[in-house]
Amino acid sequence: MSKFTQFMKANKKEKKKEKFAPTKSLTDSSGNPLEFEFKQINSKRVDELRDSCTTDVPVTGKPNMYRQKVDTYRFTARMICESIVYPDMYDAELQDSYGVKTPEDLLYAMVDDPGEFQELALWVQKFNGFDETLNDKVEEAKN
Repeated sequence: MSKFTQFMKANKKEKKKEKFAPTKSLTDSSGNPLEFEFKQINSKRVDELRDSCTTDVPVTGKPNMYRQKVDTYRFTARMICESIVYPDMYDAELQDSYGVKTPEDLLYAMVDDPGEFQELALWVQKFNGFDETLNDKVEEAKN
């Protein structure tokens, strides 16, 4: 018997999917907001998404020196889309119905109220284990 038995994958708890209604503008026949289904994404995937939203920015007055800048809005939208299980944000028919071509643009079209979008972003970040939002950390770093 291994000394790491408790750490084996068979003992790892499965992450549950959850439902959340991100907007009041999409409703069922009874007028109830439609719920989207979400899954948690793993740390490696979050890092990949963050890297895809990071660019090197030249440091003013220092030739050949760069700093990294994360596009937090794009990162947040990508993280939300990656977490959504249903509806399928990559579905061409759904994208075409809104006249968009990317999951992120579809998300912005479906949840077009800024307050609702912000609430969705906060919910997804907490659902994925972030106690503080990325925007909170950015604001803290600025101060």
